[in-house]
Amino acid sequence: MKKSIVWFKTDLRLHDNQALVEAIAHSDEIIPVYCLEDALFQPSAYGFQKISAFRLKFLLESVKDLDQGLRVLGSGLLFLKGNPVVEIAKLAAERSVQKVYAKKEVTFEEKEVEAELEKALWKTKCTLETFSTSTLYHAEDLPFSIKDIPDVFTNFRKKVEKEAQVRPVFEKPLAIHSPTIPALVLPTLEALGMQNVISDERAVLQFIGGETAGLKRLHYYFSESKLVSTYKDQRNGMIGSAYSSKFSAWLALGCLSPREIYAELKKYEQQFGSNESTYWLIFELLWRDYFRFMMKKHRNQFFQQKGIKETEVIQNEHDEESLQRWVSGETGIDFVDANMRELKYTGFMSNRGRQVVASYFCNELKLDWRYGAAYFEQQLIDYDVCSNWGNWAYLAGVGNDPRGKRVFDIEKQAKTYDPKGEFVALWLQK
Repeated sequence: MKKSIVWFKTDLRLHDNQALVEAIAHSDEIIPVYCLEDALFQPSAYGFQKISAFRLKFLLESVKDLDQGLRVLGSGLLFLKGNPVVEIAKLAAERSVQKVYAKKEVTFEEKEVEAELEKALWKTKCTLETFSTSTLYHAEDLPFSIKDIPDVFTNFRKKVEKEAQVRPVFEKPLAIHSPTIPALVLPTLEALGMQNVISDERAVLQFIGGETAGLKRLHYYFSESKLVSTYKDQRNGMIGSAYSSKFSAWLALGCLSPREIYAELKKYEQQFGSNESTYWLIFELLWRDYFRFMMKKHRNQFFQQKGIKETEVIQNEHDEESLQRWVSGETGIDFVDANMRELKYTGFMSNRGRQVVASYFCNELKLDWRYGAAYFEQQLIDYDVCSNWGNWAYLAGVGNDPRGKRVFDIEKQAKTYDPKGEFVALWLQK
């Protein structure tokens, strides 16, 4: 009997999941597994936690939803906690598993775990097979090799749009043959050393983790509200659930796939017509792809202070007092402070807000940009390693911005995107 493990990581979905589809096609029996990594609960090199209660709540909800979906198909999710190298290798040995199927990683720490697990599995003659499940365009379909991808997004985008095709989505499996998998028992936030999340009524959206909630948001955004037709005009908003798609949280954990969004968008355009806004959603998904491919190309450079720039850059110093004022939303700059407090109390911030506070961090406070990126990693519900570190490097002038460091005029930004001061009043109310 061919026994396999499907190791779910940041691909917590049943739709468009190649690793799952391939495992079903080549196995007699499948054990779906999720391992909550102990490393998530260790402080980073910058003094922040790897994960906040906001992120953890969304993650646990997503894991629970995946288990429920698997149960309907005759399976279930085996929940592990610890070092995935140890736990998955141990499980593979105990169950005489021949192969582990998983999502392919591209970033430094995740690649290290992947490599260590592969070595551990070899000891029991078990192999690891990985698949790209995170991008809109598959790396193999790009019109250039990874090492030759342009370091300027526009050059990348134009060639990809002209010469590459988006692959069709993988259908959701109809059934999965698994051994008996015990009922899922997830630890509470308190058991994991976190305080319970208190919902803030000012939040743009009460994010609920899981594929079910992600598909519900997708249906709402395209079919019920048709907000996608005004996406480009509203994407720089700051208050309420309508100003952007809010897909990012579900994309970050793979509860939604970018190809799934693309397929639904194409259906929408056939029915209601295309415009600049429907295109712009694809444009943003392509930016997301780009940062992932850049991580694959430049590897660990994106986590260095100099980033991917070969020229000498200013090595900003660390100042703990300034950092903490920024984190707490107590810089004295209202527009910055309002955004930082939204992040502190909800685990979310608008795209416009992220650019503004990052520019202030790098150019006004002149701090090491990696501390800002590390705080975002801790706090953001929609944290994605490639997009987060890629965007921070971009704003710091050590990433993919061809114009180098760009400085935002905070006062002008506030007048443009919060002209009546409603956002500032919402978050700085006494």
